[in-house]
Amino acid sequence: MDKEFLHNVLRAEIRERKIPLSLGKTCPVKCTFCYEKDHSYRKTYETPLTTQEDWDFIFNEIKKIPTRKDESWVLGGNEYMEWTDLPLHPKALDWIEEFLDNTDKNITMFTVGYANPERINKLAERHPGRINFELSVITLGEARKKLMPNGPSKEQVLQILDGPAVTSANFYSFGPDTMSEDARRISRINPKVLLWMGCLTPLKYIDPDTTALMRFGKKFLADEARKIYDYNLPNTMMIHTESDITSFLNRNKIIKTFDACELEKKDTVVMAGNVHRILTMFRRNRARYLYVPNATLGGDSNCSTLLTFSDVSQRITNQTRIYLPKVILEKSSDVEMDIAGESFDDFKARFPRCTFKVLNKVNSGLSNRKLYEKGYLKNYVEDYLGNPLSKKFEMTASPN
Repeated sequence: MDKEFLHNVLRAEIRERKIPLSLGKTCPVKCTFCYEKDHSYRKTYETPLTTQEDWDFIFNEIKKIPTRKDESWVLGGNEYMEWTDLPLHPKALDWIEEFLDNTDKNITMFTVGYANPERINKLAERHPGRINFELSVITLGEARKKLMPNGPSKEQVLQILDGPAVTSANFYSFGPDTMSEDARRISRINPKVLLWMGCLTPLKYIDPDTTALMRFGKKFLADEARKIYDYNLPNTMMIHTESDITSFLNRNKIIKTFDACELEKKDTVVMAGNVHRILTMFRRNRARYLYVPNATLGGDSNCSTLLTFSDVSQRITNQTRIYLPKVILEKSSDVEMDIAGESFDDFKARFPRCTFKVLNKVNSGLSNRKLYEKGYLKNYVEDYLGNPLSKKFEMTASPN
């Protein structure tokens, strides 16, 4: 890759507050559930293995950018580069240490456990509160080898957990006594780490066996969540459910935000199935709801944040004015574009007879904030599983 072109790619990632290291190849871990297994829906560049010279360029560019309060730099580029498990890079921890020693910026890192336990824990002790380490445990049970054929051993993962580095550990339901047993085991080792639980959503490129396992796990999510709730563990406990349940838990904010948009009955509004079910249940006929499936990602995805302009274009017929939630066009901080990299201007040019209006109140800041505010296990058990209204919600017909 031409050096100037590479630097432009790295600068683009850095603008998005990424630390764009590269393994120079497709991720060797090859987890069967990985959402990066197929990223053909967006343009990526095959960047070479990051060298010391590349790092010097990256680090100098980062140091030019003023530190913002509560901002965290993500280890790895995934706007224009393929996402890989970067602690596998032989120099990754050296560069993380240099980053922390020579800036006042925080860092967020994701890995399935490829980080030297002793070194990363010592680094966390030296820089308390500056490392947001999200450890993808996935499962400690029987399904681990199938899902993570090249993953680190359970012993290494548990060693990393037994220290101050890890801030959150995510793991999922894959059947009875899976998520609940993992919760108890992790909590015994580290009663301070945030437990991030739930179910994985299969997308269209996930293999049939893994898809079946994900869906099987979802059937037991409620029972597993109730068990963990009854355990009353000391950890902060959050849960990632599929988007329909998330939208139900945030129904009051969705309705309030929708009402604040002051739409009329004749106005056409784009939305994915999760929000469509809420508004059909609580605000029926208050506008024309244009349901748009997540065709680009497919599978069981059903979320407005993941819609693309290509998805929307497949549902446009004779409309002359359409309202779009801002979450669709927030991939980049510089240009209005969707997650596939298509710009809003290019999309509008495809439909010259239609006017597009943006609902600025429906943005990613709002959706991310509410995801965390309502994402506690307690909310799921008490306000969804224990709420008679949720049964009516589940019976609300999904749009065609």
